Amino acid sequence: MTDAQSFTGKLVTIERYILEQQQSHPEATGTLTNLLYDLALAAKIIASKTTRAGLAEILGSAGEENVQGEEVQKLDAFAQRTLYRLNDHTGRLAVMASEEVEEIIPIPERFPVGPYVLVFDPLDGSSNIDVNVSIGTIFGIYRCKTTAGRGALEDVLQPGRNLVAAGYILYGASTMMVYSTGNGVHGFTLDPAIGEFLLSHPHIRLTDKPKYYSVNQGYQPYWTPGVQAYTEWLQRDTPEKKGLSLRYIGSLVADFHRNLLAGGVFYYPADRKDPKKPGGKLRLVYEANPLAFLIEQAGGYASDGTQAILDIQPTKLHQRVPLFIGNRNLVEQAEALIRTHDLIATSA
Repeated sequence: MTDAQSFTGKLVTIERYILEQQQSHPEATGTLTNLLYDLALAAKIIASKTTRAGLAEILGSAGEENVQGEEVQKLDAFAQRTLYRLNDHTGRLAVMASEEVEEIIPIPERFPVGPYVLVFDPLDGSSNIDVNVSIGTIFGIYRCKTTAGRGALEDVLQPGRNLVAAGYILYGASTMMVYSTGNGVHGFTLDPAIGEFLLSHPHIRLTDKPKYYSVNQGYQPYWTPGVQAYTEWLQRDTPEKKGLSLRYIGSLVADFHRNLLAGGVFYYPADRKDPKKPGGKLRLVYEANPLAFLIEQAGGYASDGTQAILDIQPTKLHQRVPLFIGNRNLVEQAEALIRTHDLIATSA
């Protein structure tokens, strides 16, 4: 018996689950319901390529750089086009923004606009595509703030606390869509035999016995004393925890997903290696905010090392931010050690 069957006594598709959630929350709108299902459809289309990328001849570089200065992979471009084309004409969105596009993405004049804003990283971890490592899509949904026109930059630059929904799609050994609308975190696994996402992980909550920490430890010489002290603390047995094991894939969605299910912390701190990225590597709008929304719904916490990610007011579309995300006690310990050690280092 599957998790979905044991949960309700019958198979639950993502469409049915979204509709049932809407019925139990009268304040929800059919527009948001349909938008979530549009994203599930995009996930199926992208998954159909990721599982046969070599055969479909869309492995490798597209021969250009994105706004982040990163090499665009062919699958990056495909995922970007898919998400845009499935959402530009539906009348559900006022504006979109993508990690791959320099400016906000307006809805074409010939199509109606709606009340929501979609931000997304179309294909996180794309540097791993050619070696067949799990990759993913990250998305967040806001209500549009502006009441006239067709969406504006201020609609995208909202703090994460304003999110009404967020989630990710993991393309790995199986394809999973995990999302929240503020009523817990729920996971759905794509059954390729029937072409549907089925509820497999209802009401995901972080375990109180975390197992893993995830970080690119090759950058350790460039970290601040606080981050180095934190890493040593994670490895050490304490009265509150056993030392954690290092697990690092290098694909944010995959590392986050493992820690969500098994417990732990992922962090990508700022470092001194690249002076062009003093705020770290990860993007606040497209990566940190949606995952921070999810982790809080699962009982965890996300911080930039000094404050909650969800409380940060974005000032730029592609703003970068340090990220510590996972079990609350682990992330709060990072804040404490950074506050103590880095303050001492600054004062010395």
